[in-house]
Amino acid sequence: MQVLLAQPRGFCAGVTRAIAIVERALAIYGAPIYVRHEIVHNRTVVDDLRARGAVFVDDLAEVPDGATLVFSAHGVPRAVEEEATRRGFRVFDATCPLVTKVHREVGNMREAGKTIIMIGHAGHPEVEGTMGQVKDGIRLVETSADVATLPDAAGETLAYVTQTTISADDSREMIEALRARFPGIHEPKRQDICYATQNRQEAVKKLAQAEVDIVLVIGSATSSNSNRLREVAEREGTRAYLVDSAEHMDPAWLEGVSRIGITAGASAPESLVQGVLAWLEDHTGSIDVKTLEGVEENVAFPLPKGLWESDLGAAKEAAH
Repeated sequence: MQVLLAQPRGFCAGVTRAIAIVERALAIYGAPIYVRHEIVHNRTVVDDLRARGAVFVDDLAEVPDGATLVFSAHGVPRAVEEEATRRGFRVFDATCPLVTKVHREVGNMREAGKTIIMIGHAGHPEVEGTMGQVKDGIRLVETSADVATLPDAAGETLAYVTQTTISADDSREMIEALRARFPGIHEPKRQDICYATQNRQEAVKKLAQAEVDIVLVIGSATSSNSNRLREVAEREGTRAYLVDSAEHMDPAWLEGVSRIGITAGASAPESLVQGVLAWLEDHTGSIDVKTLEGVEENVAFPLPKGLWESDLGAAKEAAH
């Protein structure tokens, strides 16, 4: 069995930083550490942090006074930030800096009097957090068809932003539809889809074009970027499956298959990829693994103040 691994795959800088924030908060301040929403959309990661003392909540009413609170990588609405400040929590913001960039764009656009069109998926926490940066003047579109149903914008100055983890191809189509419908619409200074999303989608296209029989995307069903990877493979004409871990593999997928492509969503750890490779070896006898050439990522985001090595050292000294 030939196995081709996508490059890049797995953790991005924003996910690495978010997980490190929870781990460091646990090490310095001790359990429990409360996290507003799942820190990232991966079951294995969340279960591991929960076992170490992280408590995941969707409502700050579940967080006791005096607690340490972490905002997830997806970001939170302004009202959640204000409530956390009002209640005096020790807060660490694990929002991906690339999502924070979109938050700032939305705030600046509204201050300039613009009405904002957001391209994204309804109900996703990143979309809720971004739209929650302003009290009004922002509308959501999920498809090109939604653009056609937007009300006329006579007298309004329009601008758009996008969710960072959507399909680059879908985003391109909707932006073209917005430009056609509203020729004067303002654009972000830099595109909003993050580097990691684009790199992983391009890597999946390479997998599909390498004539693999199937593509396995390692990632949780709740992960937007993982779902988009599966869709990208299918658009290239390749059968694709989204699988959380090796225990969810189905031997029937391998019938008539001699060449498999594997990638992982930006919130899926490399250990899950290795687990699937071990499963394939057990079920096929032997595998020949090759990593395709691709972008080498070297992006890193710093941790917030209060979680640095010096803070950890001070906490250990205080404990003694």
